Amino acid sequence: MPDGRRVDRLTLRGGGLTAQLLTLGATVQDLRMDGVDHPLVLGCPDPADYLGDGLYMGAIVGRFANRIGGARFMLDGREHRTDPNFKDRHTLHGGSRGTFWHLWTVEDARDDSATLSLVLPDGDMGFPGTMTIRANIALRDGALIFDLSAETDAATPCNLAHHGYFNLDGGGDVRNHRLRVAADRYLPVDDDLIPLPGTAPVQGTRFDFRQAREIVPGEYDHNFCLSKGPAAPRVVADLTGQSGIRMQIETDQPGLQVYDGVHFGGLPGLDGRSYDRFAGVALETQGWPDAPNRPDYPDAILRPGQVYRHHAAYRFSR
Repeated sequence: MPDGRRVDRLTLRGGGLTAQLLTLGATVQDLRMDGVDHPLVLGCPDPADYLGDGLYMGAIVGRFANRIGGARFMLDGREHRTDPNFKDRHTLHGGSRGTFWHLWTVEDARDDSATLSLVLPDGDMGFPGTMTIRANIALRDGALIFDLSAETDAATPCNLAHHGYFNLDGGGDVRNHRLRVAADRYLPVDDDLIPLPGTAPVQGTRFDFRQAREIVPGEYDHNFCLSKGPAAPRVVADLTGQSGIRMQIETDQPGLQVYDGVHFGGLPGLDGRSYDRFAGVALETQGWPDAPNRPDYPDAILRPGQVYRHHAAYRFSR
């Protein structure tokens, strides 16, 4: 690491999968499936790249994943100004030193699972409240499973997400992958990718993935509206490569951010690969972006005495 911090690596094995985890950002650096000769995710061999061109890749992002418009929000009558790390005027993924930037503490490590924790102090990146976060990451029944929780001592926005990029074929891009998303509506955005007022139907648009179809890259960094609030865990999307590998996504969250990886340009990757435009697709289960500024969105404020919970499972089959 360029700043001298020590990053530890954990190896998990279970359910026909093998994963490499880093304490930096609670990052899934690598994920393999038994009998498949290529990784299923994008990853950086050099941990230093996760603070450079590989920013957010495979990490847990927060304390508020996605964007907060204007790097500000009102909470209980008080304005809070957050770190404007996106286009110098909005907050993205909790600010320039969000959860992805920190070294997490390993609380428990087993053959097929690990629990990592992180404490974000009051005022960190402009957010109120000391927040304690725990992430249990497990490999079971062919799935990479995340069970995230958080508590706070003051009211604060809370929205965590696993920001993995998936490429099920091991090829140069994901244009031949087929995606299905169980969403009737999505959030249109402005030129800064901040949601516009209201939601819009996917029917008749390029956002209609209710039936599986190929991804057309260069067009997606949007939230798909799965529900109006937390729900029972259910399958909300699936991704299928030409190799025949299929990934189903199960979550209890109200949103799924689909991002096609258009920004990559020659990033050194796993097994000597170079990640260029559309090298992987991010499918982030989460709350809706800019929710602290949108009273009509699912509530994303965590208060003392409450426990934030987030379940996501990425299940692989052939």
